[in-house]
Amino acid sequence: MKRLLPLLSSLLALLCALPASAHELRPAYLQIAQTNAQEFAVSWRVPARGDLRLSLNILFDDSVTPSGEPIGRIANGFYTETWSIRHDNNLAGTSVTIDGLQHTMTDALVHIGWLDGREQVLRLLPDRPQFVVDSRASGSQIAATYFTLGVEHILLGIDHLLFVLALVLLVSGWKPLVSTITAFTLAHSVTLAAAVLGFISVPQAPVEAIIALSIVFVASEILHRLRGSNSLAIRKPWLVAFGFGLLHGLGFAGALADIGVPQHAIPLSLALFNIGVEVGQLAFIAAVTGLFALLQWLPPVQQWQLQSGRSAAAVASWPLAYLVGGLAAWWLLDRTLSMLV
Repeated sequence: MKRLLPLLSSLLALLCALPASAHELRPAYLQIAQTNAQEFAVSWRVPARGDLRLSLNILFDDSVTPSGEPIGRIANGFYTETWSIRHDNNLAGTSVTIDGLQHTMTDALVHIGWLDGREQVLRLLPDRPQFVVDSRASGSQIAATYFTLGVEHILLGIDHLLFVLALVLLVSGWKPLVSTITAFTLAHSVTLAAAVLGFISVPQAPVEAIIALSIVFVASEILHRLRGSNSLAIRKPWLVAFGFGLLHGLGFAGALADIGVPQHAIPLSLALFNIGVEVGQLAFIAAVTGLFALLQWLPPVQQWQLQSGRSAAAVASWPLAYLVGGLAAWWLLDRTLSMLV
């Protein structure tokens, strides 16, 4: 077991570092909206921390004429810059480059809207920081963009991942795990759709605080199970997963609201974003269960299993429950204080 301590310590360091790294990997957002026949309003949002921001700038080709000086401000973790541009041909064929994107690990989301309802949505990467405006964007382009966003959102959303990890640790057996994850999926799909379609509108700050509370609760239930207790969450984990899944769906909706959804393709965008979230979630669960399967081959773990008769997952459940619960408790305190200050 002593050999296992460095591994768990490394995991602790990784989990504590993830929130910061995920913050830096947030995408930038470029929104261009047509305001009249020749003018477009531009909004450019770049991830920021304090007074520091990523050095990313928008470069239009020579066919575009700026009209007015950019106005910038830092708020809510973003540097936002707004200005207007003019173009004689609806921006058709215009080349747009995000200068500096090639030197980062982030990506940029682009949304262009015309007065007649046409829209273009795409995602730029460090190795592809340039695009040409095309008002005839296809549904496959939108589908690919929002599917990728869904996968990235869940894999960079450390609080959502820790909740899923806590569910995996709480549940014993494949059938209960499948029913629990299915309940969580159905629940957050319902509230995600309801929020995006405008049926629900909830401030994000309390939602994020309650998401942290949900992790603390499930982590405490893991410890109760390990001590031999038999609570409702242990007997019917799917019920707890469904209840908290409704809240996590509101968290997903907040992220999707930041990105924006093409008005002419709301069902497609919503469906593919949700599918992307599920694919990322299943990939994470597969990685966690695979890691537990590998743990059982470590000599100290094999020896411990022979002596105790418990599985490799049980070896890690105690420290992981304290680790996940402690980190979530810190988030709960931090997010609650942020609402009060």
